[in-house]
Amino acid sequence: MANKPPKLKKNQGLTKEELSELDKMELVERVIKLEAHNKQLKDILSKNLSDTSKLEKNAKRPFDFSKCHYRRILLRIMYFGWEYQGLAVQEGTIQTIEHHLFHALTKACLIESRETSSYHRCGRTDKGVSSFGQVISISLRSNSPPELQHEQSSIESELAYCKILNRILPKDIRAVAWMPIPDDKPEYSSRFDCKQRSYKYYFPRSALSIPSMRRACGYLVGSHDYRHLCKMDVANGVTEFRREIFKADIVPVAGESDDPTAMYCLIIEGNAFLWHQIRCIMGVLLLVGQGKEQPEVISDLLDVDKNPRKPQYNMALDVPLNLFHCTYDLEREKRWVYSKDELRSLISHLQGEWTIQNIKSTMMKDSLQQLETEYSKLCASEADNSEKDKIMSHTDCLLQGVKPRVYTPLLKRQTCSSLDERIEHYKKKRKIGDHIEENK
Repeated sequence: MANKPPKLKKNQGLTKEELSELDKMELVERVIKLEAHNKQLKDILSKNLSDTSKLEKNAKRPFDFSKCHYRRILLRIMYFGWEYQGLAVQEGTIQTIEHHLFHALTKACLIESRETSSYHRCGRTDKGVSSFGQVISISLRSNSPPELQHEQSSIESELAYCKILNRILPKDIRAVAWMPIPDDKPEYSSRFDCKQRSYKYYFPRSALSIPSMRRACGYLVGSHDYRHLCKMDVANGVTEFRREIFKADIVPVAGESDDPTAMYCLIIEGNAFLWHQIRCIMGVLLLVGQGKEQPEVISDLLDVDKNPRKPQYNMALDVPLNLFHCTYDLEREKRWVYSKDELRSLISHLQGEWTIQNIKSTMMKDSLQQLETEYSKLCASEADNSEKDKIMSHTDCLLQGVKPRVYTPLLKRQTCSSLDERIEHYKKKRKIGDHIEENK
């Protein structure tokens, strides 16, 4: 009986002496195994070489932007900002509208970089805020040379900007239309040349006094110092808080109704707005609607001589706020360029999204009505009928912060530092900072 072949050590073959001890069949068996292993290694190498070849073949050559023509345009985009950290690019997160927008622009080779694209945005929306009418100005790659871009035929044969971008952008960020900027207005900016910005803030009627809120809106219209109806950003050099509001009103979304679940919205239009101005205004309007403040409190807050310090209060939730429309004088001479196919695709997508969201809303409303019916029966059967009134907490979630047990009127609350005090504070801070730098 032949001896068993010696066991192999890891990563080691048999020595000459060990091989000489094997009989013929054992040697044949070993050769077969080695040939099979060798073939396996060859196949692996062959596959790796093939994959490398494919990668080299598919690798794109660097795009030569020096050979491109460019066209300066206004681009209208819409987005639902509920899941984003705001419009502007931020360090430490990619969940911003601009991150996805510039990813799409560079991937499609419509721009070389943000720095070279002459980019401006109309309004900087914050975390959770949406926009149906955000407008940016930017220089994009064009099919037409500059001398022909004024002709209508060049617009018809232009790159399908919206279609190109929408293939790359997330579904909740869409390019809607674009407008050519004339050659004689090379510095035209979506930010500095915007004539009017319109915002909407949506909310349910609940038990709010809509007439009181409308009366309060009347005090907002005109040119005022809104330092007590915004978040003062003195640290970034903002010390002028006078702005002009052209219109402020509370309107029903789908007709006047006493139904507490009927939707209304604040429409507010102006030339420019301050940081968190709409949300601060809405926070106060909700207090007026709840009967906790009189409409005239808006007038008191706008009187910065009488009340130099802002009372502490919570601003309204971010989710219902929408930058709805941006207006430009350029629209008088140029038209927005839409794609019928892209509009059809966008409408179809939004109809589907609306269907799902509305089904969820309807199911929740149906459940709510059943629970309210049972609650009313319980209250009616008790001797103490003090809880007979319906629960009207629909808008409580819109006012951020802890709800106090005892309400303190705005003008009797603790106040923040005045504008002059804040300016003085940052002046001293800057001097201290400069002194430290000098002594380094």
